[in-house]
Amino acid sequence: MILKQKLFLLQLKRRTRASLVSRHLKRKKIKLSGNCNSIDLRGVKVGAVQVEARLYSNPLDYADEMCRHTARAVAEGVQLLVFPENNSFQLLGLIPDIAAMAEKMNRDNSSVKAVHLFRFAGQAMNRMALQVFSFLAKAHGMYIMAGSFPYPEAGVVMNRAFLYGPDGVQIGRQDKVHLMPIEHLWGLSSGCSFHVFPTSLGRLAMPVCMDASYFETFRILDSQGAEIVMVPIANAEPYNFWPALRGLWARVQESTVYGIKSALVGKLFGFTLTGKAGVFAPLELTPERDGVLSEAPNFDRETLVTAVLDLEALQRLKKNHPYLGDKNPAFVNKNFPLIY
Repeated sequence: MILKQKLFLLQLKRRTRASLVSRHLKRKKIKLSGNCNSIDLRGVKVGAVQVEARLYSNPLDYADEMCRHTARAVAEGVQLLVFPENNSFQLLGLIPDIAAMAEKMNRDNSSVKAVHLFRFAGQAMNRMALQVFSFLAKAHGMYIMAGSFPYPEAGVVMNRAFLYGPDGVQIGRQDKVHLMPIEHLWGLSSGCSFHVFPTSLGRLAMPVCMDASYFETFRILDSQGAEIVMVPIANAEPYNFWPALRGLWARVQESTVYGIKSALVGKLFGFTLTGKAGVFAPLELTPERDGVLSEAPNFDRETLVTAVLDLEALQRLKKNHPYLGDKNPAFVNKNFPLIY
């Protein structure tokens, strides 16, 4: 069995090797878009992909799919593109009998844990996926938040999101702090801090999925100067407007930031994934005063949503907000350390 695993891992590394992926991507002869050549903070064009989950037995098919999504966004002038949570799960299709294996892993009493699978195969899968997004960011000359990936490191597996700049260099990463029960069952580990990344498009943050269910997350990010908060999701539940409302839309209204949500949808490993990609803003900065700049028309199919963000208007609102102007730092400094 150990020999069989070693042989499979060697094959997986060979099939996802950097030289093979690089040659495949270069054949596409992608031209620089120019979308980020001239940046006006009064009109930053952002997009969120609603990705329909499917398993790929050929890793280059996954690369082609991410290229297709990105090309569509570039054609619409998008400067910052956001992909969903668990955006490398599709590459689990490289593993023989993965469906039967996943069924075992989702049982409470199973000795086979997803964390073992992610430790075994995650490094090769994630390396390949991140190579694709680094290439696409540089080839198109745009910012890409690649979504999140089950990422093995130092003996644990984190649910980690990645951000790339127009030069293809990784700007930063963010570990999911608040895990779902299924992720605890899988054996994933939690992050312990939130980060804000200065860019030419503004100050960006990328908490992952359930992180947006807690107002403390956005209070922290707002205090760190975040302007655009990207939230990749993969909700394994039937779509319901009210539970969906508990996340990004509400946090945006509390914190005076822009919010971008990307969703992984469809059926995968016995789960039904639903969600609506969207771009949200404080009520005062939306035409209908409803907090929504753009939202997917469906919760279970592929789509792309885009919107234009005015960061100068956001800063004016922060300084003159009719309800959220009083931060009361004395109260915060006195009580919050005791509470938390």
